[in-house]
Amino acid sequence: MPLPPAEQLDPKLPAVGILLAVYKGAADLPDQLDSLVVQDDSNWRLLISDDGSCDATAALVAAFKDQMPRRQVICLEGPGRGAAQNFLFLIGQWRRLMPAGSLMAFCDQDDVWLPDRLSRGRAALSSVPEGVPALYCSRTWITDANLATRRRSVPRPRPPGFRNALVQNIASGNTILLNPAAAALLAEATEVVRDVVVHDWWAYLLVTGAGGVVVHDDAPTLLYRQHSGNQIGANDHLRARCKRIRQLLRGDFRDWNATNIAALGAVKDRLTPENRALLDAFAAMRAAPLPRRLIRLTRLHLYRQSKPAQAALWLAAVLGRL
Repeated sequence: MPLPPAEQLDPKLPAVGILLAVYKGAADLPDQLDSLVVQDDSNWRLLISDDGSCDATAALVAAFKDQMPRRQVICLEGPGRGAAQNFLFLIGQWRRLMPAGSLMAFCDQDDVWLPDRLSRGRAALSSVPEGVPALYCSRTWITDANLATRRRSVPRPRPPGFRNALVQNIASGNTILLNPAAAALLAEATEVVRDVVVHDWWAYLLVTGAGGVVVHDDAPTLLYRQHSGNQIGANDHLRARCKRIRQLLRGDFRDWNATNIAALGAVKDRLTPENRALLDAFAAMRAAPLPRRLIRLTRLHLYRQSKPAQAALWLAAVLGRL
């Protein structure tokens, strides 16, 4: 499906800057690139950042770029410090390389987008008033390494919000689409924020903290390939949940929260007054002695999406791992 050159992107329809962070992705990258070409929304530009691949990734990216119209694909050299930093780098480059008023989509190298991945997100965000930051995300089809044995990712029964984002990420980065206001918010934050846990959790935190809107779509928009090299992977089976418990017990959750608090503190002026106060109260609760910590946690009304996840939150608080 031929795409218009970037200079001829539909001026009546904001373009989407697709941010694709790659690293040693040669095995699965062709399927993902093919799925971008057949999107029913063709008003996009692809920004690819290779974080130092030593396989055939660079050659695949170069060949794809040569097949596409001029300036539709822009190749960048990543910072070489892991996936989170590579995505932060791309977010910062988005402002320089995309037309004003563009949207932003995150893209993983090993997934396969369904043809309406962009158009569903664009339609869902269209009702949000201009200037209000908004984030769209969705469920996925979880597959094996061969894109078979599909199953839906876990549902998100509780509403998205900052009280959820402080203790859980429900925005799968491979499904995220940000409206122009949210994209600009993230891009501006990269000027002062140097470290995040993962880019999608950071987007969820910042958009909700700034009083923005999150639209979670119950319909899957892509095939989420599971393999031995997944950075995070799906959290919908017993082995994955046991892994999360081990991470909690060894203090990973506590460290992640410390990183998130520091990042949000760097952009505190972007948060609503209510959420600034909530962030301060969350930080103070974590440092309090046990009895007071549990009392303060009760008053904060933080929540996760399921009863087992909520129980894990309280366990972390009891053990000082929050």
